[in-house]
This record gives sequence, structure tokens and C-alpha cells, in this order.
Amino acid sequence: MNTLTLTGKDLLEIGFKPGKAIGIAISIMEETHPETSKEKQLLLLAKVLASPSDYQEDEVLAPLAEALLPPKQEEIISLMPEAKEYTIYGAAGIEAGVLSQMDTAMRLPVSVGGALMPDAHQGYGLPIGGVLATKDAVIPYAVGVDIGCRMSMSLYAIDADILTKQSEQLKRMLLDNTRFGTATFKNPKDHAIMERPEFAAIPVVKSLKDRAYSQLGSSGGGNHFVEFGVVELHDAQNEFGLPTGHYLAALSHSGSRGIGASIAGHYTKLAMQNCRLPQEARHLAWLDLNTAEGQEYWLAMNLAGDYASACHHQIHERLATALGEQPLAVVENHHNFAWKEKDAAGNEVIVHRKGATPAGQGVLGIIPGSMATPGFIVRGKGEASSLNSASHGAGRVMSRTKAKQTLSLPQVQLYLQEAGVEVIGSGLDEAPMVYKDIRQVMQSQQDLVEVVGTFNPRIVRMCGDEMYMEKD
Repeated sequence: MNTLTLTGKDLLEIGFKPGKAIGIAISIMEETHPETSKEKQLLLLAKVLASPSDYQEDEVLAPLAEALLPPKQEEIISLMPEAKEYTIYGAAGIEAGVLSQMDTAMRLPVSVGGALMPDAHQGYGLPIGGVLATKDAVIPYAVGVDIGCRMSMSLYAIDADILTKQSEQLKRMLLDNTRFGTATFKNPKDHAIMERPEFAAIPVVKSLKDRAYSQLGSSGGGNHFVEFGVVELHDAQNEFGLPTGHYLAALSHSGSRGIGASIAGHYTKLAMQNCRLPQEARHLAWLDLNTAEGQEYWLAMNLAGDYASACHHQIHERLATALGEQPLAVVENHHNFAWKEKDAAGNEVIVHRKGATPAGQGVLGIIPGSMATPGFIVRGKGEASSLNSASHGAGRVMSRTKAKQTLSLPQVQLYLQEAGVEVIGSGLDEAPMVYKDIRQVMQSQQDLVEVVGTFNPRIVRMCGDEMYMEKD
């Protein structure tokens, strides 16, 4: 038996450097070579030290070999030297920072096409209002944090005069039947979305199920809203089969709440760990759809989108019950999502629309303005150069911070009064003046959509100070 114990000093004398390799070497010798003489142990360890790569596959000595090898340099994926061409709509209203972000996205080796919508402004990774097509790859930050954020509108056979004659009752309906931000319903309504198998099959989603249930039927903060207004249908050949004219309408804008944000955060982190990009492109890290992680995100993303839709359906169901009427027609579309579509050559691509409305041939959608400017029911024209997309709104021209520093409450209140709009909640960061002129935005995308109807908001509820006691 070897009675002479190997020490760290012995290893230093044969060339080992101070560090964890010494501890690993001593541990291996004690566990696997207890009968071997100290001299022979040192001889073996000297061989590993001289050429650790020769022992990387050794069943016993591999841990020591890995500790002795220099740390692996993380491989940085190079961007293409030049950005691929993309189409810009409303270029005069788009800032240089947005173009820089889009140029970076178009230099990704997985990018195959792109477009900028006229409401584009800077975001993280892909600009908001950016559309990006990739091959076999999905980019969580090109989808966005609020996965499946969407618009939903219900049209009613109710005289629009109700907006002035019964404005207090309509405000009460919004207060009783909507929740924003951290507020939720005490007793959420059940929905089939909660029975989806993804809640059991995907670990990160499973952990979010209780929170998702508690937030059913509610809306987020920021620019999310539920509002009553007037729709004027212009197109006699509209898909609803309704006469042209004026209709009471309810319009909602919200997304996938906490579940979407948590899914986005989890898979963005995973993508950034596995797909190392230069600093300026780090938020555009992608997941390969041919990997388990990519497929898992795809399922989770679709669940979040369907969850967002379920929340809107419950909002409109509650309002329909309060109004005592079923809607004549419903329009719904989402953004902050990725779709599997065909390019002009018939190849499957992944189209990310981060703040962009699907506008394929004949596809209906809603493009809102601000709380005091019109929104539009539109029909897509299927323009290939826009990747079958259009804007998702007016787009910001003023940051939230600048809005709070620049605008005053009396100034905003006067603006709303002159526009004939009442607002419940909200703050200066969502004032109408922080947005681009929606009419100019629509003018810039005449080749992308045609207008079916115009919506004018009248009573708007957003996340803000709760001025009334709410009941469930």
C-alpha cells in the first residue's frame, strides 16, 4: 500500500500551477490509484500535464484534462458584411436609430428578408414596426416581450348616440368589466385555454399556469386600452355583410400578460447563451427551429398568443353582456408574433412582426391611432415587399420619459376635450401628442392596405388611477 500521501507541493514541483487542477489531481489519485506509488502517480500526472488534450476522453483522467486545458473561447457568430436590402415605408418619419437597428437585423446570417413599417420606432433587438423573415430560426426579441399583443373590435346594432346620452353608464361598464396592470378579477371566468397540454409539457409554462389563470380577461398597462367609439363603415362590399353607416363599437388592445413576458424572458436568455452575437446584435440571438429549444419556444409562443386572444374574448363577452346585445361582427388581429409563411419563391420562412399587422391579400385587421385620433379597419393587399405587413398603429415620436417632462395635465385635458374624448386612467406618457399623425402613417401605406371603416374613440379606459370602486 502507498503510505506516502500526494500533496499540492508535490504537484507544484512537477509544474502544476496553483488552482483547482491540483485538488482534482489529488482526488483522482486517492480514489482510483490508492495502491500506486507516489512516484508513479506523479509520473502519470506529469504526462497529463504535458498533453491534457490526449486525456480528454479518458474515463478517469478527463476531469483533470479539462481543468488543465485553457478555457474555451466563446465563439462569436459573425454578422454579414452588408445588410440585405429591405423596403422602408414612410421613410421621412423614421429616425436614424431605427434604421441602424434594422440594418443590424438584416446582417444576421439567418435573415432572408425584411421591411420597416411607417410607425417604426426604436425597441430592443428588432425595432418596433420591424418585419423580419428568417430561415429555420426564431428570434424571441424579434417577436417581443408582450407575445401575441393584439387588437379586437366588436360592432353593435346600437345607435351611436348612446355615447353622449348614456356616457356615464358606458364608463361604468368599462370600470366594472375591465382590469388593467396589476388589477385582476377576484373570480376569473374559466376558459378552455387553461386546459392546453403545453401547461403540463413545458416546464417554464407549467410554472406560470396559476398566474395565467388569475390574469384571465384582464389587460396590461402602458398603451393597452379598452374603449367605446363610433365605427363608420365605408366599404359596401365589407366582409361583415353590413350596410355602410355608423355603429357603436368596442375596441381593445392588450397582450399575453405575465405569461408572455416570462416566456419571452426565459427563451431570450436561452437564445443569448447559445447564440453568441456581436454586442450590437446580442438581442437578436435566435433559436434554431430544428432544436428542442426552438420547438419548445414555438409551442410556448403560440400558447401565449392564444392566451392573449382568450383574454380579449372575455373582455368582449363581459361588455356584450353589460350592453345586453350580441355583436354584429368581430375583427381581431395580432402582432408581436412569428408566423410560418411562404416567400415569393415558395420557400418556408419565419416572419417576425414586432409591432406590425398581418396584411396578406384579403386579411382584415385594425390599425389604431391614439386615444384622440381615428383608427382604421383595413383589408390587406398582400404586398410582397412589405412581407404582407402593415403598421400596427401610429408609432411614438416621444419617449415616455420625455412626455412626462414635456407635457402638462391641463394641456392634455384640453386636447382631449377638444377631440370630444373622455379618458379613464392613463398618464402623460400615453397622451395623444406622443404619437405620429395616424393619417400620415396611413398615407404611407396605401399600397399595403385599403380602408374598410374608420373608428373614432369616445370613452377610453387605460391603466391609471382608479377613481371609482370596482366590483367583480
